[in-house]
Amino acid sequence: MTQGAGQGPVVRTATLRDFRVPPYAQVPVQSQQSPQSSHPGNAVPEGETPDGYTPTARDLPVISAGGPGDTVQVQIAPDEAPAPEGLGPLYVVGDVHGYLDELVAALTEQGLIDAEGQWAAGHARLWFLGDFTDRGPDGIGVIDLVMRLSAEAAAAGGYCKALMGNHELLLLGAKRFGDTPVNSGAGTATFQAAWLLNGGQKSDMDRLQDVHLQWMARLDAVIEEDEHLLMHSDTTAYLEYGSSIEDVNDTVHAILTRNDADECWDLFRKFTKRFAFRDDAGPQAVRELLSAYGGNRVVHGHSPIPYLLGEVGTEDGEDGARPVVEGPHVYADGLAIAMDGGVTMAGKLLVVQLPLSN
Repeated sequence: MTQGAGQGPVVRTATLRDFRVPPYAQVPVQSQQSPQSSHPGNAVPEGETPDGYTPTARDLPVISAGGPGDTVQVQIAPDEAPAPEGLGPLYVVGDVHGYLDELVAALTEQGLIDAEGQWAAGHARLWFLGDFTDRGPDGIGVIDLVMRLSAEAAAAGGYCKALMGNHELLLLGAKRFGDTPVNSGAGTATFQAAWLLNGGQKSDMDRLQDVHLQWMARLDAVIEEDEHLLMHSDTTAYLEYGSSIEDVNDTVHAILTRNDADECWDLFRKFTKRFAFRDDAGPQAVRELLSAYGGNRVVHGHSPIPYLLGEVGTEDGEDGARPVVEGPHVYADGLAIAMDGGVTMAGKLLVVQLPLSN
């Protein structure tokens, strides 16, 4: 059973209430410094970082930033469009990368959770676009929060679901295969080395449990919701895994089930590609995906908006730039929406309601 295909009226997967939520993920954790500064998830005291927290290293594989093309960054406001009958408004969340406090603040600002961190949005629908861990201080806390909100939202008549990002594949690979050599296409590599170089946190690995691994391995790679094609990465590599949404998700799950290190590495490598929708060929690349899988727009994370626009030279903003991100970035002739606000480079963790107007 897989989590969340979301294709029209067909319900092919159950909600996350089918998964076992660890007890420590079911209640907010009080800060040791201030009872008022608690937040959900497996949190650490305010102002502190967990043991083993490491600074961000640049992503693998290294990809040239290139030119920003003719894209522009615009501030977006939700349309006044009714949700389908029986369902509440649709929200999406960009890359979180372990920044639990920022996630809680953004969800609270949108009214999706209350001051105690509990689901407060009734029948609303919430999709996370992947990349919950690495770089930030509390990736496991983020996963625990999403799992708990999934159960609470289902009980309230809404839902909270998540897609698989390349960092979920990376963490799964690091846990399963460790230092087992894989054929990277450019020599020998290992998941463990790649995970560390991509900002892997020792504290996350130490706290990783079977329930987290099972949850990540069951995530779908792509879904269509209200004419929006949701996926993590801004790449056409999804087309290599199937001609329909169901085919892609089934293929990805089959690869993870076979547990072959080289096959999993190839999947991770392809889902790490980016910038397919940028520049002159971008609109046609989006249309290929929409033609195969449906929808009128692609909504993705993965490439931070300042990196996508060429405002910083690396995904983590290692050149010292501090970008200003006001909201999602609509580009590729209005066919693509970028949702990674660059929280890892002091940008913004984006939680927005769909649809968006140009």
